[in-house]
Amino acid sequence: MTEVTEPEARARGRRRPQQARSRARVEAVLSAADRILSREGYEALTMRRIAEEAGVPVGSIYQFHPDKGAVVDALGRRYLEAFGTAVDELVERALAGELTDLVGTMVDVCTELFRSQPGGMVLWAGRHLSPELARADEASNALVAEGLRRIVEHLTGGSDDERTRRATRMAVWAANAVLHEVFKGGGEPDLETVDELKRMLRCYWEDLRGRLTAEEG
Repeated sequence: MTEVTEPEARARGRRRPQQARSRARVEAVLSAADRILSREGYEALTMRRIAEEAGVPVGSIYQFHPDKGAVVDALGRRYLEAFGTAVDELVERALAGELTDLVGTMVDVCTELFRSQPGGMVLWAGRHLSPELARADEASNALVAEGLRRIVEHLTGGSDDERTRRATRMAVWAANAVLHEVFKGGGEPDLETVDELKRMLRCYWEDLRGRLTAEEG
């Protein structure tokens, strides 16, 4: 999902909630949609079911979300904000010299985000079901990859080039695929598999750092 501009958001969501009461209702609707996704799956996510779960008239949802796809877009943006905050914090730690274990920390942060967003996991897992889901999954991967690129360039002293971008995208794709498998059954993840993911990515990171540092030297 590429960044949604204000006009696009208005087109998809009809209008933005201005009053505190309206904003609270929108949050209640999105929280209800998240619960439905995590407990019942994407197919159960209907406007009527969302209204029932949120305890609001179904017509009130249509004021801000014209259809199910718009609800999914809004949820995707909310999940993406959480990823964005986490990635920004990691970049700040790296620039301050506080990130001593890049791979381990990145994997732990992503694992916790997956664990804390069960509805988001359903969205990412169902990315083949709709354009909204596909955009949400692509956007989350792109956001994490961009943050990782900034960290890698800082640690290696390199400049912004396509090889670094490709390498960080590949690392994120690999981590994303493994974490999908780890979480797809619901419940707690298999931490031994998460540890194996760290070992695999550490090997790739050491090789990449060696190549990039040698070139800069």
